[in-house]
Amino acid sequence: MRQTAMTDKTDIKGLTTLRLKNTPRDIEKAAELIRRGQVVGIPTETVYGLGADALDPLAVSRIFKAKNRPMDNPLIVHIYSLEQADELAREIPELFYTLAEKFWPGPLTMIVPKSDRVPLETSGGLDTVGIRMPSHAVMRQLIKLSVPIAAPSANRSGYPSPTTEQHVYDDMKGRIAAVIDGGECRFGVESTVISFESEDTVRILRPGSVTRSMLSQYAGVIVDDAILHDLEQGRTAPSPGMKYKHYSPRAEVRIVEGSMDSFIRYTNSMYGDDVYCLIFDDDDPRELRCRYMTYGSTDVQQAHELFARLRELDDKNAATVYVRSPQSTGVGLAVYNRLLRAAAFQVIKA
Repeated sequence: MRQTAMTDKTDIKGLTTLRLKNTPRDIEKAAELIRRGQVVGIPTETVYGLGADALDPLAVSRIFKAKNRPMDNPLIVHIYSLEQADELAREIPELFYTLAEKFWPGPLTMIVPKSDRVPLETSGGLDTVGIRMPSHAVMRQLIKLSVPIAAPSANRSGYPSPTTEQHVYDDMKGRIAAVIDGGECRFGVESTVISFESEDTVRILRPGSVTRSMLSQYAGVIVDDAILHDLEQGRTAPSPGMKYKHYSPRAEVRIVEGSMDSFIRYTNSMYGDDVYCLIFDDDDPRELRCRYMTYGSTDVQQAHELFARLRELDDKNAATVYVRSPQSTGVGLAVYNRLLRAAAFQVIKA
């Protein structure tokens, strides 16, 4: 059920964005800013986020304004302890605690009915909330020193997610109070998001580094159709990353399915000065006419490198990028899902 959320009218232009380091003093400074209702770019093990007090409607509305994010796109609330989850949720199934024991702290978000403490601004107008306990040491300390933190990825809405402090600063300078440098993100794609279908079954709404096979050791698993297809007309999106075009550079992205030989034949026919290819580390590019970059060979490497490569291609003023299609299994499902949304579901069978 979707309810009506307040629209923020706060002017965020003209902020001076502080660049903070991973030191106790700077972490306390970032926590202080969050306690005061400001937005801070924060590191997590998945991607960098835009963090604000999840329980403060005005602070949360500043996130939406900084990102130019649609107000009906829900945010994930990041916690430090299970006790905080009990305060944020109205009902928590037993399976939630089982999965929390196995995968938290880590890149798994679980959607449950929200308590009245969570404002509609945070939930995108829904009566549910996504909760995650991150493992990144800086993020955990920030939450411990402040409050539960709402944090979507720290990029302009629709663009590739940031995996370094520099990415955040490039996107958000003058739009947020500060960004804190916690190093390069470990995983490189956003968390897996699940909802609960029954007492023993979950639904994957957004794939990530906690994979279907990992979850299936503890529950039945359904993979939502919207992971590989556009969201059904009129359906409410219960999770971030389901409804809008996401993760896309300025360049037009096209996924090319098939062997490397067929990829070469197709892209050579589309050659141009501003055409680039994104291929695997172990591909043989000798017959490839277009300029290229690589983004790993394994699914874990591809997840770690994808967003950074898409940003680099923008820096090179690429107009069109043809991407070798990853496998849609394991963490590869998360990579393929991000590419599908970056490409607006345009897939070429070569």
